[in-house]
Amino acid sequence: MYSLDKIVQELASQAQTIVGGNMLPEVALANPNFGADFAVACFKLASQTGQNPHELAIQLASKLQHPALQKAEATAGFVNLWLKPEALAQGLQKDTGEHEAYGQHADGQGKIAIVEFPSPNMAKPFSVGHLRPAVQGWAIAQLMKAMGYRVITDNHLGDWGTPFGKWVVGFRRYSSDEQLARAGIHELARVYIRITADLKAEKEQNNHELADEVQSWLLKLEDGDTEALSYSRRFADISIGHMHQVLERLGITTDYEFGEAFYIPKAKKMVEDLVQKGVAQRQADGSVIVSLDEYGIKTPILLEKSNGAALYATSDLATLEFRIEKWHPDKVIYVVAAEQQFHFKQIFALANKLGYKSEYLHYWFGLIDQIDEAGARSKMSSRKGVVLLEDLLDTAESEARKHAANPGELSDQSVKQIALGAIKFTDFAQDKKTSILFDWDRIFNLRGYSGAYVQYAAVRVKAILDKFGRQTQPATGYDWRAEHDILLCLALYPQIVRAAANQYEPHRIAQYAYNLARELNKYYETTNVGAAEQPAQSARLWLLGVVQQNFEHALGLLGIEIPDKM
Repeated sequence: MYSLDKIVQELASQAQTIVGGNMLPEVALANPNFGADFAVACFKLASQTGQNPHELAIQLASKLQHPALQKAEATAGFVNLWLKPEALAQGLQKDTGEHEAYGQHADGQGKIAIVEFPSPNMAKPFSVGHLRPAVQGWAIAQLMKAMGYRVITDNHLGDWGTPFGKWVVGFRRYSSDEQLARAGIHELARVYIRITADLKAEKEQNNHELADEVQSWLLKLEDGDTEALSYSRRFADISIGHMHQVLERLGITTDYEFGEAFYIPKAKKMVEDLVQKGVAQRQADGSVIVSLDEYGIKTPILLEKSNGAALYATSDLATLEFRIEKWHPDKVIYVVAAEQQFHFKQIFALANKLGYKSEYLHYWFGLIDQIDEAGARSKMSSRKGVVLLEDLLDTAESEARKHAANPGELSDQSVKQIALGAIKFTDFAQDKKTSILFDWDRIFNLRGYSGAYVQYAAVRVKAILDKFGRQTQPATGYDWRAEHDILLCLALYPQIVRAAANQYEPHRIAQYAYNLARELNKYYETTNVGAAEQPAQSARLWLLGVVQQNFEHALGLLGIEIPDKM
């Protein structure tokens, strides 16, 4: 237990003893308007004991005692609490000395969490649509690690299904070995777009010859046809090579890359077994479904088409069993866009029906918008600007140089770190369910809610420590009054990490990092570090050392690095 948690718990326990009854009072962060650190709301306590809330608050304020408590004051049914800054400093010194990584927890110790991301389909280049699952998935994996879980990351590749058939037919009709060798993934994207348009036109004319050809190649692949397998390996190698290049630029890796093709043979056998056991039903047209009525889902899950072709649900079924057998996970988190909510509702119901005991979670998110040429907010698309993720990264690096005070002094590595920091922090600037906006001036604003603002604060701390030296422990005899707000912010960090992990809300970490940077900038306005006399200088340098470590840990959870210069 971290020191602040212990203080809060002891204050709550003491308040319960004073009031009596079975309810443990909540000691929560105070309303900033009152200037206190924490507060106890007395309304529920008063209703339990039949007292007036304000009178109960006065009683509590007069009787609460704790070595870390500086002042308790009753205000309108609340007890506002101020902690001694020296107690916060002592607790922080103890916690950072005892924990190798301050902010980590052991809640998940001995447990396994699988995080599935970014899981792209292999039919086209990495686009901006792949950014959020990659960046958000990485953060969720890091938060699970921070909670003590053994984390397994799996990039579940979409290398099966209709896209494969489109690739083959499109390639055979509109491309060549020479064109594929020259343009790679972009050539595959070109033929995919063209064949998709042809299929749409064919459908409008009530024809299906082309669609039948696409399906025939998919069935050939499922039957192990040599030519189909050759196409599959060739196209997948090109797609995966491109994917790795982009993920490397994002600083993102995964432990495994089991694609849908890996699971299909096992999945087909599982479907037959479910039919034989009566869990699944084969329809008159040959398709296979499983009823989910008992879970309130009217639409049955379709595991096999009438022509015998597998679907996403088919491979997901085999994936469930494979993961149970191989890793025995306690929880599995699918980082996939909001459009798949119903699909995963069905999959999780199926998992429950089959007796799989893991906890399953669909972690979904909003879209990516930009400001278009007309000045309006709109979905980012190929018709309106950046669409390929490589183009977005290139644009971000160009913008990073443009917004730098002294571009010539920035190394290429620093430019990349600033650009990625801007992109990733923007992704975490609000709740994941909210669509994010790429407004280049805003995301590089050194005075606004941005990755650049936080990175700059971290760079400034490092520069001060490099100039004046680091302190392994604070000097004694310092009162810490000037540092109270920073100390409280640092002391709250473990609670923030736990809340972000338990609620699957990495944006809380971004908010915390911004708040720490803001408190630090306010601190510089009134307090001198380098020119301070002893013991103030040693105490302040020690505190800045903790701040630097805190920035590194918090930003590291989001996959953001701190550059040497900005």
